[in-house]
Parts: sequence; C-alpha cells; structure tokens
Amino acid sequence: MDAPPPLHIAMFPWFAMGHLTPFLHLSNKFAKRGHKISFFIPKRTQSKLEQFNLYPHLITFYPINVPHVDGLPHGAETTSDVSFALGPLVMTAMDRTEKDIEALLIQLKPQIVFFDLAYWLPNLTQRLGIKSFQYLIVNPATVAYTTTPTRMRHNANLTEFDLMQPPVGYPVSSIKLHSHEAKFFASKRTWEFGGGVLFYDRLYGGLSLSNAIGFKGCREIEGPYVDYLEDQFGKPVLLSGPVIPEPPNAVLEEKWASWLGGFKDGSVIYCALGSEWKLPHDQFQELLLGLELTGLPFFAVIKTPIGFETIEAAFPQGFNERVEGRGIVLSGWIQQQLILEHPSVGCFITHCGAGSLTEALVNKCQIVLLPHLDTDHVVNARMMGTNLKVGIEVEKGEEDGLFTKESVRKAVKIVMDDENGLGREVRENHTRVRNLLLSPKLEAASVDSFSQKLRDLLG
Repeated sequence: MDAPPPLHIAMFPWFAMGHLTPFLHLSNKFAKRGHKISFFIPKRTQSKLEQFNLYPHLITFYPINVPHVDGLPHGAETTSDVSFALGPLVMTAMDRTEKDIEALLIQLKPQIVFFDLAYWLPNLTQRLGIKSFQYLIVNPATVAYTTTPTRMRHNANLTEFDLMQPPVGYPVSSIKLHSHEAKFFASKRTWEFGGGVLFYDRLYGGLSLSNAIGFKGCREIEGPYVDYLEDQFGKPVLLSGPVIPEPPNAVLEEKWASWLGGFKDGSVIYCALGSEWKLPHDQFQELLLGLELTGLPFFAVIKTPIGFETIEAAFPQGFNERVEGRGIVLSGWIQQQLILEHPSVGCFITHCGAGSLTEALVNKCQIVLLPHLDTDHVVNARMMGTNLKVGIEVEKGEEDGLFTKESVRKAVKIVMDDENGLGREVRENHTRVRNLLLSPKLEAASVDSFSQKLRDLLG
C-alpha cells in the first residue's frame, strides 16, 4: 500500500519567543516525516530561529511585516522586544496582519493552519476551505482549569474564591490556587489583550471555533485533562507527544562553555525566568541573595528589573565582589537548551513556562519551580510540584505572593541534598518522567499518531 502524501501545514504562532520556538520544534518533528511546513514569522525575528530549523528544504519561513501600533517602540515585533505591559499592543499588531495572512494562505494553499491566539483565524480559514487547529503551548491542565464553558459562562464575574478551586469535574483535585494567585486570575478575567478583546474571550473564541484543539504532551501525563476538554468542547483534542527539541545546529558559546567547565559535574545552579518577566527590584535582590546563600556556583539569566537601565545597577550592595568567580548574572537571550545539557549544571530554577519545563524534564538537572504570576505558569508549577512531584516550588507568601532569599535557598537545598528524603523522592520521580519522555518509542508513536489524526481531521 502506498504511503499517504505528505501534509502541508501552515504555522502562525503568537509573536512571542516562548511560542515561536515550540511551534518550530513541532515543525521539525513533522518535517522529519516528510511533511511540508510554511512558517509565518515576524521579519526581523527570523534570524533568531534559523539555527533551530533543521529541515530548511521542508520548513519555509514566510516573513511578516508587523505593522506599527501607537505606544510600541519602533521596530518592536515580539513580546521579548517590549515590557510585559505592552504585550497587548503586540497582539493588536498581530491582529492587523490578517490581510497579509489571508494573502499567504490563498497563495500557499495549506491543508491546515496551526495557531494559538489569533482568534479570528478559524473564520478566515473556513472561508478558504482550510482546516484550523488551535495548538496551545500551555498545559491542557491550565486550559481545563480556566477556560472551559463552565468557567466562561461566568467569566467576568468569577471571584478569587471561585478560582481557588478547580471547576466541577476537573480530574485532579490537588491542583489549586493560593489566595494571591486566585486574586490575580480573577483580575485577569477582564484583561483586554489586543484590539479591545478580552484575553479569555480571545482564547475561548479559538477553542470554540477551531476544527480541533491540540497540546504538547502524552496520554500518560495529560490524558485526564484531554478527556475532560473533549467532553467540554465536543471536538477532538489531540496530543503531539512531548516534542523534545532536537539538538540545535550550534554549540555553546566558548566563554560560557569554558566558565561552566570550571566546576564539577552537577554543582551549578542555572536560573532563567523567561523572556518577559521583569522582577520588582526587591524580589530581584531576594533572588540574587538566595542564590548567594546556597554557597553554590550559579549562572542567572534575568531581565533587568523595573526602574533600572542596567542589571548591574540593581545588584545588592557588595554582591558582585562576594560572588566573583562563582556567580554570573546577565540579561538577554542565552542558549538555554545547551546550558541545561552541560554536565556541570545540577539545578534549574525556572519560571515554569511550558518550553522551559520540557527542557528541564528531559535533562538531569533538578528542578526548582518559581512560577511567574501568569495563568499557565502557576498551574504548571502545581502540576509539577504537587501532582507529579518532579520539582520543589519556592515558598511564597499566601496573601502577597512574595518569596524570600531564604525560601530560594531552601528549595535549592532540598533538590541538591542527597540526604534529604523529599529531595530524593523528587529526584526519583524526575528520573522516571525523564525516561518516559526520552523513550524513542513514545516520541515516534506520538508524532505518528498525531499526524494520522490530522489526516482524519482533513477527511
């Protein structure tokens, strides 16, 4: 029997590095199987991702001119170019590319378009006879907690007390929110995110109108949440597999490889809080002092805190001198995947973004969870720390959500201490999940099954 013809898939992720990168990792999995990918990407951002395109003969970048929106710096294309507060304006700019996207779709004629936050895309693709597939990089546990029809019927009226508990029928009772998190979640229900559209209306619009919904993950971990979402939305909810990133076509910069190579295996703390999270100055200092208190070497990649021009100007007094030779703190983009693979890195303090967690789970370094106060990051932290027990979450104040230098030190000590019982349990669970995710049979079977279900969707 002849093999079915390859699929032609268009990718249109939200203009944020934490979304563009996992969409490209998934594109590599498809291209490895011979499928053709048309990847829509902001023009000046293309160069940042080219090293991760492992199949350039099958994955073609189509640069998008991002229109200027009043209030955005000139030349800003993605959320990594702006402060967190300006993210909605980047969304407005992305919405204004609709005519350009329509022209590309008419020209390229893909069979299906993957998107995440462009809620208008399903109506566009329906007119063109193309299937739409909402592929979300957030965990299905998060969407099941926040954006089901049960929640959305009362969207703007949900209180922090409502949100401290999962919705009726939610499959895992141990995932709950702390008071300060629920307060934030409640305030976000009325958050406008681009062009006067509420964030949750935008997300729910895609969930409701797309032909199917997809997530990164596998049945062994995400199965209960997927079943719940299929029941809630009455449409296919598919899993692409863990989408473990292929090794990039690059090596770690010599200066970092040399520095990390000066420490024994498993001894360095790597701390990275994502491309968007700017800590207030007091929390920035608590984090650095916590790293110092561990007594271990550390490599921290953190945005310059609010109100400062340079990261060094925000350091605690005398910090630079005290950690000289064993601590690096910098702001900007770094080769995270390669750093996590370095044998000297033994602990990863993460903001709990989906991509970072996947990279953490498939490496041997232990995981400390310091979630950004954002919907999916918090639920991710609870799932990893409370449900799967593969990492230790940094303790924060129940009401104010603040962490301390001591709570940072304590979390690191637990996962790095061979004699600690809780730490040992977490390390064993991490090893078990790592072995599952790295199983070649799981990866191959998941992507093959995902591809077949996409064919079934096309009819």
